[in-house]
Amino acid sequence: MDVQAWTYLLVGLTFSLYIGIAIWSRVRSTEGFYVAGRGVPALANGMATGADWMSAASFISMAGLISFMGYTGTIYLMGWTGGYVLLALLLAPYLRKYGKYTTSEFLGDRYYGQSARLVGALCTIFISFTYVAGQMRGVGVVFSRFLEVDVNTGVVIGMAIVLAYATLGGMRGITYTQVAQYCVLILAYLIPAAAISWKITGNPIPQLGFGGTVEEGANAGRFLLETLDALHRELGLPEYTGAWVPGKKSMVDVLAITGALMVGTAGLPHVLIRFYTVPNARAARWSALWALVFIALLYTSAPAVAAFARVNMIQDLNGVAYEQAPPWFRSWEATGLIAFDDKDGDGRIRYSGDPEANELHVDRDIMVLANPEIARLPAWIVALVAAGGLAAALSTAAGLLLVISSAISHDIGKSWLAPDMSERRELTLARRAAGVAVIIAGLFGIYPPGFVAQVVAFAFGLAASSFFPALVLGIFTRSTTREGAVAGMLTGIGFTASYIYWFKYVDPTAGPESWLFGISPEGIGTIGMLLNFAVALTVSRFTAPPPDEVQRLVEEIRLPRAG
Repeated sequence: MDVQAWTYLLVGLTFSLYIGIAIWSRVRSTEGFYVAGRGVPALANGMATGADWMSAASFISMAGLISFMGYTGTIYLMGWTGGYVLLALLLAPYLRKYGKYTTSEFLGDRYYGQSARLVGALCTIFISFTYVAGQMRGVGVVFSRFLEVDVNTGVVIGMAIVLAYATLGGMRGITYTQVAQYCVLILAYLIPAAAISWKITGNPIPQLGFGGTVEEGANAGRFLLETLDALHRELGLPEYTGAWVPGKKSMVDVLAITGALMVGTAGLPHVLIRFYTVPNARAARWSALWALVFIALLYTSAPAVAAFARVNMIQDLNGVAYEQAPPWFRSWEATGLIAFDDKDGDGRIRYSGDPEANELHVDRDIMVLANPEIARLPAWIVALVAAGGLAAALSTAAGLLLVISSAISHDIGKSWLAPDMSERRELTLARRAAGVAVIIAGLFGIYPPGFVAQVVAFAFGLAASSFFPALVLGIFTRSTTREGAVAGMLTGIGFTASYIYWFKYVDPTAGPESWLFGISPEGIGTIGMLLNFAVALTVSRFTAPPPDEVQRLVEEIRLPRAG
């Protein structure tokens, strides 16, 4: 069978599995819809958390960015991985011990009022829609190539699948669907990574092949990274392993982006809610540990996948006559995600670090998806990667849509607009909210604001500047007041969103010389977080302290308890 036939088969089988799980796990209570009845085992929750957290940005875009950015691209690797450790240590066990359904509900109780809960719900909706734009973009990229449909049509198909299992099974359905999706995505990532590592370096373990030597060709016997550095020098590009050199991000910007991604991870609502689904705080800690193990399998492989894809692409295309370009180039060219512009009229593809001379334009989001084709692996592996990319995008999209639904139905509808709403009406509202959210998410997928990982980085910055300070202060201080927390959240997310909007849409051509402290929009969440902390602590000093029962709540959350 060819690639398309294999893709239809594998995608069809996996989608049938997801829908089957949703039907099997259909819920009829709000507790089942919001937190899966709080009965998910730690191992399963760890696997589901891994799938929920490893979005299209991790599967599709992260290695693509590292492939083009080299050493500097590891900001995504370090930020997201370190952020998960921060989440597991600082927030997950305490929030699970507190209980309830949503992060905004914790904010409302800890900061003794509807204002904090409402601000938290609005921040949740804003951050989640920003994040889901990257996931729907990833769905469109996969469908446009492997099912040979229009990107917009691919987004619509993805919307229908997510809507089915998110509204039927709620968090219970999403959890067990994500367990299946993790198995699909990790196999889809590791199998081609191992095969390509074997072909290039003779070592089937990608993490070891990354530091190994090239087996065949003109660069035989040379280290893989040394080969990449040499290729970059020939093309007039900054060395792949170079840091703080012209053409790459500054140290300040790298630190800011890493910080925003790290702290943003610990404040993401759709990740935090996963720890409400386990029976107790002990299970929350174990699920965090299991999730880190499952995440590490992909994240330690990503730099190797990036390097393999980079060296193969350059050697496959640079200097080749356009008419003799390999089949994979033609296939991806039809999607518009890779293009050749014959500037010198010689009919040969020239890849160069000089924008005036460069004739090859590559969308970074295709690198992982195209990697098996570039390496000429069997058609079933190419199709498996497509199924894995869809699993990664859809798993996170479903989690985000449920968080949006919960914020609308539970934090705004039930707690603010209609406190006497019955459980049945609340469940109906939650499902309808999920449906509307899917449609809006689809529009974001059709009109994406940037690369998958870039859009996701914006969402992490918004989470870093809004939720993280409010949650940390709410758990570890008794003196932070409602007024301080609300003022801090509004200041942080307002500043960060305005900065991103200005340099992304109003003045998109502006460079580091125009950025605050030389920090790009992807990293500005770090400054927004610091502003949030400063405003919250300052305002708290000049407002009445929290009531005694709230201070006792803080002590109770931090108090160790068996089980």
